[in-house]
Amino acid sequence: MITFLSGELIEVHPTRIVIGVSGVGYELVIPLSTFDRLPGKGEPVTVLTHLHHKEDGMVLYGFMAEEERTLFRMLIGVSGIGPKIAIGILSGISPRNFYAAIHEGSSVMLATVPGIGRKKAERLIVELKDKIGPLETAGVRPLTPEGRIAGDAALALISLGYSQTEAQRAVQAALQRLGPQADLEKIIRESLKSA
Repeated sequence: MITFLSGELIEVHPTRIVIGVSGVGYELVIPLSTFDRLPGKGEPVTVLTHLHHKEDGMVLYGFMAEEERTLFRMLIGVSGIGPKIAIGILSGISPRNFYAAIHEGSSVMLATVPGIGRKKAERLIVELKDKIGPLETAGVRPLTPEGRIAGDAALALISLGYSQTEAQRAVQAALQRLGPQADLEKIIRESLKSA
């Protein structure tokens, strides 16, 4: 099993990277959240990995944070959720918001993630609610109403093509200007101005 790779970042694309390690180039499929944290091309990088065996070969997945890899592994253990959908989930929602949505049973929030419909969202909640454990164990606090609105605003920006990091920064900037009690529509409009 390959646990991590440390080497030079040779190629960088939003959904995949190539890392050169001792004269060998390793191609990794990555979520957008990992793409947002990568150093520049040609710089040293360490990426956590998961090797997935398929009928027609093997695919190496890469993550910049352990929480992403842990969630990825949990997701591919759910029936009907393969690595491609799991990467899509990680590209569309932060692990913190995902765990909060599972604990709160918010299939509506999960269904806004590209690649997840209402049925898959409900299946995720049913299959993962007991596996995740208490929120404190997962290191997550329940979302406040303001936190939920901020999360919904970020998801709206992501659905428009913004990266997770860009969306979260734009929403935080909008909230600083508008205040925490602003409604969803105002936050989205203000976020689009600064994004």
